[in-house]
Amino acid sequence: MRIEQIETLVRGNLAVVRVRTDDGAVGVGQAAPYEAATTAHVLHEIVAGYFLGQDPWDVEALVDHCLRQTYKFPSSFILRALAGIDTACWDVLGKAAGVPVYKLLGGNARESVPVYASSMLRSISPADEADRMAMLIDEQGFGGVKIRVGEAMGRDVDAAPGRTEAIVPLMRHVLGDDVAISADANGGFSPGHAVQVGRLLERHGYFHYEEPVPFGDVEQMRRVADALDISVSGGEQDTLLPQFHRLLSTGAVDIVQPDIGYLGGVSRARKVAVLAEAIGLPCTPHCANDSLLQVFTVHLAAAMPACHQRQEWSIEQTAWTQGVYAPLMQVHNGLVALPTEPGWGVSLDPDFERVAVTTASRAH
Repeated sequence: MRIEQIETLVRGNLAVVRVRTDDGAVGVGQAAPYEAATTAHVLHEIVAGYFLGQDPWDVEALVDHCLRQTYKFPSSFILRALAGIDTACWDVLGKAAGVPVYKLLGGNARESVPVYASSMLRSISPADEADRMAMLIDEQGFGGVKIRVGEAMGRDVDAAPGRTEAIVPLMRHVLGDDVAISADANGGFSPGHAVQVGRLLERHGYFHYEEPVPFGDVEQMRRVADALDISVSGGEQDTLLPQFHRLLSTGAVDIVQPDIGYLGGVSRARKVAVLAEAIGLPCTPHCANDSLLQVFTVHLAAAMPACHQRQEWSIEQTAWTQGVYAPLMQVHNGLVALPTEPGWGVSLDPDFERVAVTTASRAH
């Protein structure tokens, strides 16, 4: 089996990737969302050549070789593109073996994946956020939720005056004591202010505190983690495996959150999960939308022992993620059932294929 063709199907923010082999196998993957056209260009100009003509069963070795050969260009776009090819190769392998991808990643560490309802909005009022979370808990049985505090990379500026101080206690009051509530700052605070907000979260019994300071600053993240009892999480923006080692080994995070799309695919994200397992910390992969990355993340969480906490489940339905693939995964009683079909267990929507801009690279 050799990779004969790699295609990108671009529509808006999404670059779906399709890998075809010389024996007729077809696998579907996806690059990290946003700047999809640029990602597709990088994929075809730089990344695809390291996979064309190669055996997809060597996917992890091919990913490693690609990154070593492109070391002069440590670009997020290379990793975004790499994620598309990597995830498409895993789909090929699952179909070739006749099993879901999570079986190839290590098998069933769990029979279903527990998830929490993850808000992506800061524009919503505290009262409206609390009301919609209460409704989702009632309808889908979520046992945990996550809200947004501060402003993304905001340097201590709130999304609206007083919003953080208002929403934190209100969520606890409305949802009660049995719901695990978490808060994501998206790097919005300086260390001192991050600690103040963290203590507010602690007073109201919050579960974890995500990215309190700008990503990449391990020393300041550790300063915040050392000052607080609440679990501090991070890692979604990080792209280097040594950086994850620093986050985990220095105590900068209590929960690690690799993003399959940003990190370069499942092959690399699972290495972070194994690293977390080795030192006894949980791994909760970042997954901020309901694109194909949500499918990949469920497979990874199903197989990795370190992914034992509730996993992130975006509650936002954005227009650009709709009508891409089927069947869609559903939440029942706070759990997502594992796919049973080979590969990722999904197929592209014909309407998406029809309107997407398709570009192909072929083996010579």
